[in-house]
Amino acid sequence: MEILCPTLLNESPINQHPGLWDRADEERNTKKAKNRPSCLGYPVSIFFIVVNEFCERFSYYGMKAVLVLYFKYFIGWDNDLSTTIYHTFVALCYLTPILGAIIADSWLGKFKTIVYLSIVYTIGQVIMAISAIHDITDTNRDGTPDNMTFHTAMSMLGLILIALGTGGIKPCVAVILLSAVVFIAGHNMYIMESPKGNILLQVMKCIGFAIRNRFNHRSKQHPKREHWMDWAEEKYDVCYIKHLSYSHRHSVFLQKLLIAQVKMVLKVLFLYIPLPMFWALFDQQGSRWTLQATTMDGNFGAFIIQPDQMQIVNPILIVIMVPIMDSAVYPLIKKCGLNFTPLRRMTVGMLLASLAFVAAALLQIQIDRTVPNFPSSSQTQVKFLNLENTPVPVVVEGQEPFVVPGFNSSNNYMTLDTENVTVSAGGRNATAYFQKESRHTVLINADRMLQTLNDITEKPNQGMNAIRFVNGFRSHLNFSVKSDHLGPIAPLQASDYFSVTHGKASFTIENEEGQTCHYILQLGFGSSYTVLIPNTFTFGESCTENIKAIQDINPNDIHMAWQVIQYFLMTCGEVVFSVTGLDFSYSQAPSNMKSVLQAGWLLTVAVGNIIVLIVAEAGSLPEQWAEYVLFACLLVAVSIIFAVMAYFYTYMDPAEIEAKFMELEPDDKKRKELEMMTKDNLAYVNNETSNNTDVKQTKI
Repeated sequence: MEILCPTLLNESPINQHPGLWDRADEERNTKKAKNRPSCLGYPVSIFFIVVNEFCERFSYYGMKAVLVLYFKYFIGWDNDLSTTIYHTFVALCYLTPILGAIIADSWLGKFKTIVYLSIVYTIGQVIMAISAIHDITDTNRDGTPDNMTFHTAMSMLGLILIALGTGGIKPCVAVILLSAVVFIAGHNMYIMESPKGNILLQVMKCIGFAIRNRFNHRSKQHPKREHWMDWAEEKYDVCYIKHLSYSHRHSVFLQKLLIAQVKMVLKVLFLYIPLPMFWALFDQQGSRWTLQATTMDGNFGAFIIQPDQMQIVNPILIVIMVPIMDSAVYPLIKKCGLNFTPLRRMTVGMLLASLAFVAAALLQIQIDRTVPNFPSSSQTQVKFLNLENTPVPVVVEGQEPFVVPGFNSSNNYMTLDTENVTVSAGGRNATAYFQKESRHTVLINADRMLQTLNDITEKPNQGMNAIRFVNGFRSHLNFSVKSDHLGPIAPLQASDYFSVTHGKASFTIENEEGQTCHYILQLGFGSSYTVLIPNTFTFGESCTENIKAIQDINPNDIHMAWQVIQYFLMTCGEVVFSVTGLDFSYSQAPSNMKSVLQAGWLLTVAVGNIIVLIVAEAGSLPEQWAEYVLFACLLVAVSIIFAVMAYFYTYMDPAEIEAKFMELEPDDKKRKELEMMTKDNLAYVNNETSNNTDVKQTKI
């Protein structure tokens, strides 16, 4: 068969990569494949790649699970900024695969791309680990870093390198340190092909030429064309040669094939436009939902679940739901006579994700009811603690009189709108100064003297409990819990807050003579207590009888198990949306352009995360539940738009369309070869036709 377009040969991918069609290389790879060691019908090399992928995913998701908590509790950012940086990182991870694909296909090849970028990935993980070591800048060894700028800069550098690494090698195979070693160890078992040119760049060039050509011929004297991509015919006016075999006679595509393939891709990419909104909700499992879990009770009896660990519900449910959907739900729907097409499944997936956020909003409303109302920037809150055994009447200017019981506190914090307040305790007046946007506890002693303590104004971090002691005893006392020592506390003074985990907390109280008393306090998650040691306290077996623990902030009352509902709805949405979406995209894509749709799919994930960071940073909703409802409503609206687009979509058979552009020869053998060309790339065809063994090959 003659080459029909000699004038275009210089622009063809074949001319750009002549080594691709070297017959000796193909024969060498085929011979190498036949001698490949195998296990269970698969080449041993496949197991290197599986281990490699497992290690990388373990590293990536393990780091990402705690990332938003690292921002909030270590770096010290608020919820909105932590969420913004988190989703910026995720978006970058899904933008860089396009760069990785270009590097692999056009320059280094997949194997070298994996190896080199795995080093970048590993360095990024090491830098992230170093950024979390507070001792590096904690010169005074008080447990708090002294130079937070250093830690912030290191963490940002580490995240950038991780994003370049995991995103750049995502189109090939992913790596970290352990997986890189495993992957490189099996390099002799891989069939490594030379870079063939990036089909994504070819598609972009074709689209770019069509747009420029249409713009240059925008006057009315030029006739309209059936499709705007037809304006690229001037460049690809005779034919587009996709593949040539050894004799340049086995795989020639006739005119307009590339344009027809691009049209098919654009038809699917057009359906991708609404998809980012799904990912905007889905990826908040690692940000907003994790922050929501920090305000909940993670005690499951036999074990304790930390907020970041709730994310494991998603992969567990995926393993369960995928076979249930395939073997039970879909067949049942089919038996009911319903035509549950892929696009309809994706629409249902979006609606399920929106329901998940409705469930998250309802849960957030219940959580908000248990969270104290902390003072605003123009308010201050006050409560009174009586250090004596007799009740004391108290009058606060502008408030109703009340009585503080002995060795106890007033019921709740009272909210004041002024800083200077006249207070009467037991008939003695005093003017107290209370700082705005703060909480205070006023100590009342035997002389009716008023002493003000500064209380915490937020829930303790990470489900911890904030505990402090007030010494109403007549001498100095030392307080300790485990290895933490608070030092001597003078009479009528209070200790600083210190954090204690949930469960039974054992405190040791010791006087100057060495006498000790062990006091046990049962703690939940996220509470705050002021423990009063009264003046009637005595050391001995019954030393704890008079100790009074006063709860300033209630523990988290809503159990973390309630989040399973929203995780279940989101996972069901993911199964019918993501799995179906990729399968549909591949079935509608030309055989040589599935990577283009993969890049488009990853781009929708990146754009979805960009939507979240915009809403988190620019949104002005005062309540978190309202933001959940906003996202749910947006996704419902987008799903309606997608349903309309799906209604007008016409399913196509790419192989049938491509076959129309083939010139098939009478020879049955050549006919079969050409038909196989439309299903996969040339290397795949050569391996299938020349390899007579049952061993499957692993190709990089």
